[in-house]
Amino acid sequence: MGDIPKPARGISRWWWAVRFISVMTMMRTKERRQRGRTAWLAVGVTAAALAGMTPAASATRDGQQTWRDCAGQDTPAGMRCAAIEVPVDWAKPDGPTIKLDLARLPATESTHRIGSVLGIPGGPGADGIEDLKRAAADLTELGRRFDIVAYKPRTRVWLDQVPPSCMQPATSLSDPRNRKEYTTQATAMAKAFEACQKTDKTGLFAHMDSLSAARDMEAVREALGEERLSFMANSYGGVPAAAYARLFPQRIRAMYLDGVINQVDGWPNQGLRILRVAERVFTRFTAWCAATPACALHGQDAGAVWRKLIRDADRKPIPVTTSEFGKGTLTGWHLRSFGFPTDPGPGNANWLAFAAAVHNARGGDGSGFAEFALGNARVWAMPAMPAMSCGDDRGYTSYAQLQKFRRQARKISPNFGGGATMDALACAGWPLKVANPSRPLPSRGLPPVLGVGSTWGDYAWTESFTKMIPNSVTVGYDGPGHVMYLSGRKCPIRHATTYLAELKLPTPGTTCPAE
Repeated sequence: MGDIPKPARGISRWWWAVRFISVMTMMRTKERRQRGRTAWLAVGVTAAALAGMTPAASATRDGQQTWRDCAGQDTPAGMRCAAIEVPVDWAKPDGPTIKLDLARLPATESTHRIGSVLGIPGGPGADGIEDLKRAAADLTELGRRFDIVAYKPRTRVWLDQVPPSCMQPATSLSDPRNRKEYTTQATAMAKAFEACQKTDKTGLFAHMDSLSAARDMEAVREALGEERLSFMANSYGGVPAAAYARLFPQRIRAMYLDGVINQVDGWPNQGLRILRVAERVFTRFTAWCAATPACALHGQDAGAVWRKLIRDADRKPIPVTTSEFGKGTLTGWHLRSFGFPTDPGPGNANWLAFAAAVHNARGGDGSGFAEFALGNARVWAMPAMPAMSCGDDRGYTSYAQLQKFRRQARKISPNFGGGATMDALACAGWPLKVANPSRPLPSRGLPPVLGVGSTWGDYAWTESFTKMIPNSVTVGYDGPGHVMYLSGRKCPIRHATTYLAELKLPTPGTTCPAE
């Protein structure tokens, strides 16, 4: 998920917050189109810009596709574009197809060219071509010896064509207090999913799982005419990266993993890992607040104030009114899930705002949390959003599983544990068979990989992934952030470049200082 929100809040800020901000942009611009105005945005990229980047000719499957200059004002010099067609359903290769746009920055030192590096975008629903445009200037050294290739994944194709019915929230998601509430909410989501599928003309609704995405990646490799590929995966891109490793291990030359989710180990474990990190960062926050007079909770036990606030809100929810979502209430679950920003922000602005929001909320003014919390509760109930990842085993399988997660979370995290995760609640109503269940990677045949992650956040996810592959190494970035190579962090990019070019891993335990 290399699409970083601004500002981003919440414990799992990278995989919840992006969807809220990007979808709200998409909704507003789609409404403008329906009123006869400009084309709508999907996750921040105009359809017009994409049309300018996409040639009329589609790529063939023999490595002889037609590459053309890419259009667009922000297109890096030398970028070339093409497209391939892939089946909507890989089990029916002669059935309906979709077009995936490709972009390539050719190696600048062609006589020393090693091969191609394919970026695997996050989201799900992010556009790898936009990732490459954003990161191109920071990947100059890598681009000396590699063609750097990006593509528009099928989840992004879905977002560009999603039916209006799929954008209607089934409910406002909440933390179920008992089995009946859990079942009621899951049933509402199931009905919304089924209605969405009926109006989906692309056929993608049932085929956005990461096994399908991995087969798309293999089609890209064939179109490039490469025997093996190197990869750079970010955030949710770790899920199709794992699926590709399971299906085509012999086609992987090297794989760089930046802040990736480890779906192989199961979604509940990912939630528990990030709770541990949130606790450590929250301890940093309380120490900072105690030493900072500008903090609205200075001179108090900030942790105790926070815990009392969420307990009180669970007993008596805080009424709020928002410009975007109207009236609602904030429970302790809303605050635990979408309150604390793990990134302090420039000049600690995010932490200053959080402390002020806590101070105001205990006086009955929850406006500092309202828009973001209520927005996520509604956006995740829009079937278009969870449909992109429910096929990857993201939902709770039962109320008993949710209860087990709660018990584990409470033990790990007194400040944030104890509630359901929004994505798993939404996918609990998934009406189809899970296409890509969590299961182990092959024990042999994979090369050692390099991971990078923020020790303030996604390092725990990435390290859990790299540990599954013998002789792999994870480098810690000693600061907040998510997806280092899309953030221009020089130290992680340097390690990635050395690894991809020379297949040389850094010493285990290597860290990068905050930049």
